[in-house]
Amino acid sequence: LAGRPGMGKTSLATNIAFSTALRYKLDQRDGISPTSGAPVALFSLEMSSDQLANRILAEQSRISSENLRMGKINQAEFNELARAAEELYDLPLYIDDTPALSTAAMRARARRLKRQKKIGLIVVDYLQLLKDSSRASEANRVQEVSEITQGLKSIAKELNIPVIGLLQLSRQV
Repeated sequence: LAGRPGMGKTSLATNIAFSTALRYKLDQRDGISPTSGAPVALFSLEMSSDQLANRILAEQSRISSENLRMGKINQAEFNELARAAEELYDLPLYIDDTPALSTAAMRARARRLKRQKKIGLIVVDYLQLLKDSSRASEANRVQEVSEITQGLKSIAKELNIPVIGLLQLSRQV
């Protein structure tokens, strides 16, 4: 998923992750099998897990992030925030905010999450911040991104689950 800065890539990806995990949780609760949802691993290389959780809460409660940060919410908005927080509380959404993660380290973490938590979707925000351990230091950006996407594709194939990678395009494009 690629776009210029500020185009809503992270917002779209977190909504997909939240909805997938929520569908799984609701289907499990209702005894529906097979489910169309799944536990989700979200590798956030750009934001901390707290920032991401606050962003998800704001999106799901439909409260402006700025108003939430400043505490400018009324009783109805507070009730929506409490509802969204309750939904998020035990959601099978696993956020890893380790900075400068390599594709090899991500593969190891994804394998563990697949084995322990049965994840069915991986979201990576965003690709340019991943480190590819096999690349030469002087490799160009196109080659770096190509190697990183090949690594993510191999993770998807090995674990037999979809991987959504976010990519920031240059403003010059």
